[in-house]
Amino acid sequence: MAEILLVEDEDDIAMLLEDDLSLEGYQVERVIDGETALQRVLERTFDLIILDVMLPGKDGFEVCRELRHRGIRTLLMLLTARDQEAEKVLGLELGADDYVTKPFSPRELRARVKALLRRAGEPRQFQFGDIEVDLERFDVLRAGKPLSLTPLEFKLLAVFIRHRGKVLSRDRILDLAWGPDTFITDRVVDTHIANLRKKIEPDPGTPRYLIGVRGVGYRFQA
Repeated sequence: MAEILLVEDEDDIAMLLEDDLSLEGYQVERVIDGETALQRVLERTFDLIILDVMLPGKDGFEVCRELRHRGIRTLLMLLTARDQEAEKVLGLELGADDYVTKPFSPRELRARVKALLRRAGEPRQFQFGDIEVDLERFDVLRAGKPLSLTPLEFKLLAVFIRHRGKVLSRDRILDLAWGPDTFITDRVVDTHIANLRKKIEPDPGTPRYLIGVRGVGYRFQA
């Protein structure tokens, strides 16, 4: 069963999460600050990190940034009482895989945890044209050379790969890449997809892989 590192300094919330996740069969280890979290992740392997943003010392954003900077790609879910869109987007840009705003129901958290962990069982490497993608290492190569994607661009690409062949509406893309209850415009989604096309398409003006479906959204075909 999956092993989860819970980084939460509020005892009431931590006890609730520990009990609920343990009943689901997960092995849960709890720490209460960012420094200890970094140390534990360097010492051993976890399947998922549930990381509160508001921590003593290093906050969750700093921990997320340092983990990704060190090349540690463990699935990471941020927890926070903040509900401002800019901070949510910041967490995703830093490399978080999901973002849950307090208060949340145990049922919602369990569903989000299961969805994240399902990704770990999926194939981790994909190739289309001259693009090679390693979802575990967060690596993308084009013609054998490293391709620089932002964390959000990488997440968008991963969403399209996992749903290849399916037409995704902008609302669905927003839900999968940015997370539910994120209020940004369709134009922002289109802008990020346009930037991704510039990096993965042989000719961004005539997309071969990331195809727009008029009036609906986008389909990834490879």
